Amino acid sequence: MINIIRAKEEHIPTLIPLLDKYRIFYNQNSDEQEAQRFLEARIKNKDSIIFIAFYDGSPAGFTQLYSSFSTVGLKPIFILNDLYVYNEFRKKGIGEVLLNSAKDYCILLEYKGLALGTAINNPAQKLYERLGWKKNTSSLYYFWEAK
Repeated sequence: MINIIRAKEEHIPTLIPLLDKYRIFYNQNSDEQEAQRFLEARIKNKDSIIFIAFYDGSPAGFTQLYSSFSTVGLKPIFILNDLYVYNEFRKKGIGEVLLNSAKDYCILLEYKGLALGTAINNPAQKLYERLGWKKNTSSLYYFWEAK
């Protein structure tokens, strides 16, 4: 029912509407042309790992991982930057399978772990916690934005 693949260049047309809907979910304007450009660069430059979920053969969601490092842990880590499932495919276990695929890939490469940030009101927090993710309550997350 749910099939996960690692995205390659030939999957960009499948990813474009997923990325566009994801951005719209986060109050960005639709821009499929820029989504295509962004995805082409990520895949060509090997900047990220993208997994696509298919439900009964239809594209249903994706997750994107970026590599970073834990200096304290002396190992690489992944930042799970993006996770999105189309509305019509929610509540079917797709997010869970995508998250577990990311965890499996992390283990395969012997990385220290996965980090993610999410909105305070994101209901997916329950899923993260059920799957063993721990909320960091001892640190704050800051972001500086170049204008």
